[in-house]
Amino acid sequence: MAHPRTIVAIDQGTTGTTALVLDLQGRVRGSATTPVPQHFPAPGQVEHDGEDLWRGVQASVARALAASGDAPDSVAALGLTNQRETSLLWDRATGLALHRALVWQDRRTADRCERLREKGLEPLFQQRAGLLLDPYFSGTKLGWLLDNVPGARARASRGELAFGTVDSWVLHRLTGGAHLTDPSNASRTLLFNLHTLAWDDELLAALDVPRALLPQVVPSSGVVAHTRGLSFLPDGVPIAGIAGDQQAALFGQGCLRAGDVKCTYGTGAFVLMNVGKKPVLSTHRLLATVAWQTEREVAYALEGSAFIAGAAVQWLRDGLGVLKSAGDIEALARSVPDSGEVVFVPALTGLGAPYWAPHARGLLTGLGRDTTVAHLCRATLEGIALEITDLMDAMARDAGAPVASLRVDGGASANDLLMQLQADLLGAAVVRPRVTESTAYGAGLLALLGAGLVGDPAELAGIVPVERTFIPAADRAAAEALRARWRVAVARCLTTTGGES
Repeated sequence: MAHPRTIVAIDQGTTGTTALVLDLQGRVRGSATTPVPQHFPAPGQVEHDGEDLWRGVQASVARALAASGDAPDSVAALGLTNQRETSLLWDRATGLALHRALVWQDRRTADRCERLREKGLEPLFQQRAGLLLDPYFSGTKLGWLLDNVPGARARASRGELAFGTVDSWVLHRLTGGAHLTDPSNASRTLLFNLHTLAWDDELLAALDVPRALLPQVVPSSGVVAHTRGLSFLPDGVPIAGIAGDQQAALFGQGCLRAGDVKCTYGTGAFVLMNVGKKPVLSTHRLLATVAWQTEREVAYALEGSAFIAGAAVQWLRDGLGVLKSAGDIEALARSVPDSGEVVFVPALTGLGAPYWAPHARGLLTGLGRDTTVAHLCRATLEGIALEITDLMDAMARDAGAPVASLRVDGGASANDLLMQLQADLLGAAVVRPRVTESTAYGAGLLALLGAGLVGDPAELAGIVPVERTFIPAADRAAAEALRARWRVAVARCLTTTGGES
């Protein structure tokens, strides 16, 4: 048997499953990504086939190991990160899902969330779970599955079914049946108490969820299970790191101190601030969440989520057909000096924090006869950066101090123009690491720590090399004028597209 010398990190995401192979010093040896099909059965509904997710995990791990030249029996530990609120319900006996997974972008429970708000329940959820009532989160998705899959509620009450977010689904397959999650994922369900770090009976009752469905909550870093019955890995590989994708990215960016902030630009965009060892409940409509739990301590975060970021570029390519590839947007956007007063509010699946308007839809303003595709491309990048600037402003108010710098990762962070626009609008440095797959990288670092291959988390912060820092360069008056046009457009979006319902 080969001497264990690698860590495999699995990132099961919305549009693809990535596997990274790391050496024991945290250096990337190989990687592979498998696309994930999405299904759109009706407006506002987004689904995955759970078997597609699992096939992607198997394929990506096998190909990443092949790319690294490492044998499967060289793997010392596994780390797992995942799209967080995406929800599955499966048969404990067969391991088969009863319905396609409801993806975090799915909005079909917006009306139920509104009814819960009308009952005055949102303060309870915000105080206990740190979350607002929005279809984004898993709890109402689970309620929909129980009410719409024939026989599901009765079977759930008999203990025949299991519920989980994608980490639980993948762990079930990796281990031959374990039913586990970690606090970072559990804290995105509307069912988990941030203060007790346990499932909350009052929240379960409010959403009519049987406790028997729920996974055991285990630490984000530490050996919690072992592989069993796989064709692509040997039995007995420790699973030593688990975290939701955005919390994993925070860890992978080395944001280990209170006040450190990162933004991941993926399908959506997600800003997280490490707030230390106690939760901070937002007064500006952000979210409180568990960042991670190690064997030594718990870290908490403030979060703001924009539902659409890279997906806006995909829409230009696939929906409008104005781009041949997503990578073309930067050159087109740079071909004009500004957006010509065009403003794009990318609310293609609603507006996230700090607005929380699930019924809002995208809006373009300022179009004229002289508007070109290049102006639309630049306005799209500006719209993404403006969303994040709104989130950062709210976060600074909650934290009581301006943010000095922002660490960035995710696919869209490779766009230099977007990163410069972000720095200009924030008036703060934007720092991009060499490894922009920070979600998978963070899962790998959690596994390194959890398997005892690193003694102190502080050792990990120093192994995240910086590739480039973007310094604010734009005139502040021009940046503020753009923000003023954005605020007008957002207000119009909220009042004319159903965003306030």
